[in-house]
Amino acid sequence: MAKDKVQMPSGMGGLVRYFDEYKSKITLKPGHVIIMIAVIVIIVLILRWQGKAWLGY
Repeated sequence: MAKDKVQMPSGMGGLVRYFDEYKSKITLKPGHVIIMIAVIVIIVLILRWQGKAWLGY
């Protein structure tokens, strides 16, 4: 008797889900990211306003 069975691929289709295996040690809340961006914007504005006097350009 010949092998007439058809083997179907597994449910994942051969794909590996890496996000299940890796957990970052650094986690940031959205509020912290917004605060860091605001601080960077303020620093850039201060440097544009006073940077020439402080750095001597």
